[in-house]
Amino acid sequence: MRYIPNTDADRQAMLEAMGLTTIEDLFSGIPKGLRLNGPLSIPKALSEQEVLRHMRMLAGRNANVEDYAAFLGAGAYHHFIPSIVPVLTSRGEFMTAYTPYQPEMAQGTLQAVYEYQTLVCQLTDMEVANASLYDGSTGVAEAVLMARRVTQRDEVLLSEAVHPEYGAVLRTYLQNLGMRVHEVPVDGAGQTPLARVREELSARTACVVVQSPNFFGVIEDLSGFAETLHHEKVLLVQAVAEPVSLGLLKPPGAWGADIVVGEGQAFGNALSYGGPYLGFFATRDRYVRQMPGRLAGETVDTEGRRGYVLTLSTREQHIRREKATSNICTNEGLCALAATIHLCTLGKVGLRRVAELNLQRASYARQQLAAIPGCRLPFSGPTFNEFVLETPKPAGDLIQQLSAHRLIPGIDLGRFYSGRSHQLLMCVTEMNPREDIDRLCSAVSTAIRAS
Repeated sequence: MRYIPNTDADRQAMLEAMGLTTIEDLFSGIPKGLRLNGPLSIPKALSEQEVLRHMRMLAGRNANVEDYAAFLGAGAYHHFIPSIVPVLTSRGEFMTAYTPYQPEMAQGTLQAVYEYQTLVCQLTDMEVANASLYDGSTGVAEAVLMARRVTQRDEVLLSEAVHPEYGAVLRTYLQNLGMRVHEVPVDGAGQTPLARVREELSARTACVVVQSPNFFGVIEDLSGFAETLHHEKVLLVQAVAEPVSLGLLKPPGAWGADIVVGEGQAFGNALSYGGPYLGFFATRDRYVRQMPGRLAGETVDTEGRRGYVLTLSTREQHIRREKATSNICTNEGLCALAATIHLCTLGKVGLRRVAELNLQRASYARQQLAAIPGCRLPFSGPTFNEFVLETPKPAGDLIQQLSAHRLIPGIDLGRFYSGRSHQLLMCVTEMNPREDIDRLCSAVSTAIRAS
């Protein structure tokens, strides 16, 4: 705020209304040892002009991804965003829109949400989708909670190759709910083996969570998963952190998935230092009443005209808390709108072309890097635009060395897995031209020879 509206007289009147004399009386319930006895140790106040200048200086210290040849992925992907996306999402009707509780005042917003849900269903080959969640990680957690409600069971099998941060959020959600998480290790291909899943199944298993392409970039072979799990009345949850892959790969619904969740950032949303992003969530019609979040539906008014409304919004604002399906009480509407505009701009052919570019450029980088003496690919499974490269040099050292040359080769897997400190998770998208890939390969080769 530019000013403090309460005058001394106002503050004194409020104290008198509470039966107090001074501000000290107001805080008398706080032990003196915990109270601040002097001014805060902060710099002196600045004018608005000085604050803006200081903030611009701080912002200027941030590294812009456009200034680097960056090969980062792991759930946040650098894709080209057509200019039409920010132009339309910045319109006042969308940027200032509130939750569309009053359909007569929010038909445009509701139609956009409805179209977003339709696109998610088309991408995933599922029957119903909600209006989005916070991000991919909370989507995984909500999917497991939904599976618990559907099956009335308290155990989840989680693939080792699900994004570790998704797993961390899931465990946080479940820590006081009496649910157990069992991790299923990947095989030499970097895939989740069905045989191991069968061994881990029990009468308490509510669902199995896999990710494809998984955290290592490997495309999972989910043949037989749905049949095996459904025979045991267990649900299959598939996560998708890189949705551009759906432009080429078999959709989760075709594998028999019961719930599909993922991160939609790759569609029309900038990296933005980690957020805000959006989580998508889709399922089968038969489970729609257990789906978290809100849902926009199509109907007709009394004159037979098409209209859009919120429906099946079983949230805490509408019903008793103990009956709510989730504590998610909002959705990432503007981010979902960006994804909708992006997908509509690309169309089916455009999305496939972008996916092909990702696959081709990543395949070229993978082959070139694997040919460097001392480097190898630890996983033999097929990949999309991410892959793991093992080097004789610690990944952290390699990243630091190449960063000095405005190259970010990937992510140190030692951050997430013990025993993987020499492995880099690398990502190549349409934003990485061949000359940058060649420069990366040359720099990695030079750094390894010098070690």
